Amino acid sequence: MDEERFVQQADQAEHLARLSERAEATFWGLLGCQVVQANPSKVTICLDAAEPHMNLLGIVHGGVLMSLLDNAMGLVVMLASANERMVTANMNTQFLASSKGGMLFCEAELMHRTDRTLTLQARVKDESGKLLAWGSGAYRLI
Repeated sequence: MDEERFVQQADQAEHLARLSERAEATFWGLLGCQVVQANPSKVTICLDAAEPHMNLLGIVHGGVLMSLLDNAMGLVVMLASANERMVTANMNTQFLASSKGGMLFCEAELMHRTDRTLTLQARVKDESGKLLAWGSGAYRLI
């Protein structure tokens, strides 16, 4: 049993490493996301929000927060469904507070799964732990 779990964890780590390498050339890399921790049910990513991430009010753009939510939830989906192709079908976001930048952390977790759909929730917090945004998403098998 322990050996089987070790092999499964090694496979997941290898899959995550391949995903991370491929993601650097995509919007993920352009945005500056990094994986903090990841498994098929829960992921934490981070982003050092700087001037390019701001809007004209000098706060982190809402699209950046939504992208963090979608990227974190999407990573859970990719790890939970490694051999399937899934896309975001629906995403809801609640903006709760603003940020002037610095380290942002997004934690996403799998809430429900059917044969064709995964439902997740995620939260973006700043480095002090202040909740900036909360979101949920449905991801569908294609």
